[in-house]
Amino acid sequence: MICQVCAKNEATVEFTEIINDEVKQLHLCDDCAKEKGIEMEQSFSISDLLAGISGLGEKPSGEELSVKCGKCGMTFEDFQKIGRLGCGECYGAFRKNLLPLLKRIHGSARHIGKSPKEIDETDGKKKISEAQELRQKLQRAIDMEEFEEAARLRDRIRSLEKKAKDKP
Repeated sequence: MICQVCAKNEATVEFTEIINDEVKQLHLCDDCAKEKGIEMEQSFSISDLLAGISGLGEKPSGEELSVKCGKCGMTFEDFQKIGRLGCGECYGAFRKNLLPLLKRIHGSARHIGKSPKEIDETDGKKKISEAQELRQKLQRAIDMEEFEEAARLRDRIRSLEKKAKDKP
């Protein structure tokens, strides 16, 4: 595709802008993108994503940013810059700041995991894992103060737990 601005060079950048639900796409060459002030990131990794997400919401205070991991010496500020923790001890050192981040990303700070389908369907564990999933939705509904939805989810959880308990 040819650049939509200069109509000379091959377009290497697709710029999408959304304003008031109106989507505008522009295909540009590197030179025209630079002229328009569009900076291009050469590489993108999951650590870049985590570093960006960790900056959302409440900002940790200067004191929280300067807390250091006792093993590797990394600070939370370092984590925000690079998006990776230095070692396993960092999870404990930065727990206070990591929990809200994990909740935003995964919907929960607690890992539940999955069971193989064969086990779920034969042992009745599917009902339990479904109840665990509903508990997460219940917590989100409570956090968002959607109490009618929370009550509906609570009743559904009770029903599933009763069925799982009654199963031999």
